Amino acid sequence: MKKIYLFGLLALGLALATAPATAQAKKKKKAAETTTAAAKSEDSNAGKKATIASKTKAAKASEGLMTIYQDTTDGKTYLLLKKDQIGQEFIYWSYAENGLARVGLNRGAFRYNQVFKVSRYYDRIDFEALNTGFFFDPENPLSKSAEANVSTAILLSEKIVAEDEATGDILIEAGNLFMDEKLDRVKPPKPSNPMLAQNMFALGSLNKGKSKYVSIRSYPDNTDVVVDLVYDNPGASNAGGKDVTDPRAITIRIQHSIIAMPENDFLPRRDDPRVGYFGQQVDVMTSPDATNYQDVINRWHLVKKDPAAALSEPVEPITWWVENTTPVEFRDIIVAAGLKWNEAFEKAGFKNAVVMKIQPDDADWDAGDIRYNVLRWTSSPYPPFGGYGPSFVNPRTGQILGADIMLEYVFVSNRLKQSALYNNAGLLNLFEVDTDAGDHLAHDDHSACRAGAYLQHNYLLGMQLLETTGASAERKQRYLEESLYYLVMHEMGHTLGLNHNMKASQLHLPKDLHNMELTGAMGLVGSVMDYPAVNLSLDTEKQGHYFTTKPGPYDMWAVEYGYSPSAAAADAEEARLRAILARSTEPQLTFGNDADDMRAPGKAIDPRVNVNDMSGDAIAYSIDRFALVNKMYGELLEKYSKDDQSYQELVQAYSILGGEMMSAANTVSRYIGGVYVDRAFVGQEGGTQPFTPVSKADQQRAMQALSSHVFAPDAFDAAEPLYNYLQIQRRGFNFFAQTEDPKIHQRALMVQSMVLAHVLHPTTLQRVSDSRLYGNTYGMGDLFGDLTDAVFKADMTGSVNSFRQNLQRVYVERLIAIADLDPKNPSKYTHSAQAHALAQLNKLKGQMASGAGDADTKVHRAHLRFLIDQAMEG
Repeated sequence: MKKIYLFGLLALGLALATAPATAQAKKKKKAAETTTAAAKSEDSNAGKKATIASKTKAAKASEGLMTIYQDTTDGKTYLLLKKDQIGQEFIYWSYAENGLARVGLNRGAFRYNQVFKVSRYYDRIDFEALNTGFFFDPENPLSKSAEANVSTAILLSEKIVAEDEATGDILIEAGNLFMDEKLDRVKPPKPSNPMLAQNMFALGSLNKGKSKYVSIRSYPDNTDVVVDLVYDNPGASNAGGKDVTDPRAITIRIQHSIIAMPENDFLPRRDDPRVGYFGQQVDVMTSPDATNYQDVINRWHLVKKDPAAALSEPVEPITWWVENTTPVEFRDIIVAAGLKWNEAFEKAGFKNAVVMKIQPDDADWDAGDIRYNVLRWTSSPYPPFGGYGPSFVNPRTGQILGADIMLEYVFVSNRLKQSALYNNAGLLNLFEVDTDAGDHLAHDDHSACRAGAYLQHNYLLGMQLLETTGASAERKQRYLEESLYYLVMHEMGHTLGLNHNMKASQLHLPKDLHNMELTGAMGLVGSVMDYPAVNLSLDTEKQGHYFTTKPGPYDMWAVEYGYSPSAAAADAEEARLRAILARSTEPQLTFGNDADDMRAPGKAIDPRVNVNDMSGDAIAYSIDRFALVNKMYGELLEKYSKDDQSYQELVQAYSILGGEMMSAANTVSRYIGGVYVDRAFVGQEGGTQPFTPVSKADQQRAMQALSSHVFAPDAFDAAEPLYNYLQIQRRGFNFFAQTEDPKIHQRALMVQSMVLAHVLHPTTLQRVSDSRLYGNTYGMGDLFGDLTDAVFKADMTGSVNSFRQNLQRVYVERLIAIADLDPKNPSKYTHSAQAHALAQLNKLKGQMASGAGDADTKVHRAHLRFLIDQAMEG
């Protein structure tokens, strides 16, 4: 019985042990049968393609130029291409709807604007960017090689996921088109300069898993897709500033726009170097001409309703909407300023060419809709500009298709844009200069506009004068309105196609600048496209216009050239344009843009083409500005010492005046070694020779002005009563990285060094030598001799104050660098410059043996003599 019992227990155990294995085997068998059935089903569907309907059954369609489907469950997108769109050209345009100013991705930043073509290659669709920079005459046999040595650019290639054989419609996935950097290289490239790369705030890697679609809008002529691209940088070492919430995850909002290639009767208009338009550069590859250019200007498509009328309204005006972000108190001023451009268009035959409207708060569209031209306002923590007026175009023809204007509230706020008040005397963001090397840094893109940055400095300078002189509320309001008029007209001018005219401030002589009858009729400057200095009078009772309030003579003429209707016949049209351009030699129509301006040391050659200057005698005007600055220094302490407030306003006012002193000094310095430029064509009435050196008398006058107001022992005396009070308001740990004491000598030396950086720049000294061959009578010996006297003569027989000691050392160090006395740092200067620098060092070596002056002076001179001896002994 015991054996039977044990056997039963063993059998029961075996049964219990094998039960799970048996069940698992049954499950595996059933799964295998299911897999086999699925495989058979798949085999039975082999050869069948997915349909567009099946791929988009759970998607919402945005129909228009291109139809985009977005899956309602996971957000995945598809792009539908119609049969007739394959092989067609489209225009791509993108802009940053929001982002970070410190990486160039600020709100409203216009980015890519190019032509692309959609083509099919077997089972894929290619998006190819096209090169529009060359033209081949189709009648010329050379046209058969039009594609030779021009690289194609296929930006994206996508597999076809579904196709309608009946209609020819094709469906592709759209994620790589819009949720990537295939069309727009969003992430800024790493600077080649290691120092810049090390200090630059950088985006991380694009994280598609975090990125998302914001909106998809499609209209008959354009399709807009707005996406948030998220860049991850887990190991970020640069935290950025307060505008960076967390450097490990940065969101950039980008709008992609695909636009139908316009089909209309728009006629391109040729570019000309005597008038300043943005445009499209095209090389005619079948032309034997030295200037084989077929460049066209950027302009709107304006057509008269009544072609026979001398003055007619356009069929479609240029309509601007003042966005509802605009401060209410500015709206009427902005509307009135924008409408001022109609004065210029009347010269071109159009009435009411510009229309201004205010966006209602309940509008069912936003600024991202490219069908609306919008003037927008922001108040950024790190303002990239005061104003910005870009447009996007058809690169084939230059037709402007849309535009926006961005304005920053910092322009009218009582705060400096700069965070470091003492760097470059408060103008760190205006003068991109390495004052130690004397070389300018990489300049902004040619289309970049910094008018608002200069205007903000000028605005605060003028407000200080109004405050210190007890100006009335009415005068302050006029000042504000005039500044807004200028800013709006300037940025709107860019959206009309006009580029800068930095020569336009030469319009009036100093004696006429405050004649409001004259400046009200003609404008204060020749063009609103200049960056002029604010027009301030030493005698407030004789104050005229602070800023120009209307398009100037140049603006009228430029709009006439760009927008007057074309003649029917080609030869008649060419004759008509030549007649307009023939007026370029009239003094009121003088023109020079950013490529010509002298804002940075060693850049350009014509001192009349500059920023922050004023009048046909900028030397005299700058001398008055030195006097104004010194006068205001004496009034700041009383005006900005306010009960229960810190001295922050005083510090800011001091910095702005220092910046204005630097600006005036730079303006004057450009006349030394300068050459006037005339771009009149051969045989043009009123034209002179292309290059005429600045007269010796004016170069000496400029040197004397610098000697008296920048280099003199008393040049900075007017600010002395302020030094004990230049206390920046403490905020948290904002003095952690540097001490809070005012860097007085640093500021003064910065002004002086900026002048030396230009006058002793290799390019300037090379030009002094070269121009002796075509009229310059102020030679290298004159320049070095006068400059050495300006730096040393006034205190050679007495004591040298600390400002002059710093100046004299910097000057000696520059002479040593020029003279090529350091074998480790070969000189970039001409033999003539080296020889004259060595002659000055030998002269100074003897003079430094003087025993005159106090103890500080003696050790200072001994040190200079040591530097010279050490350099000469090598």
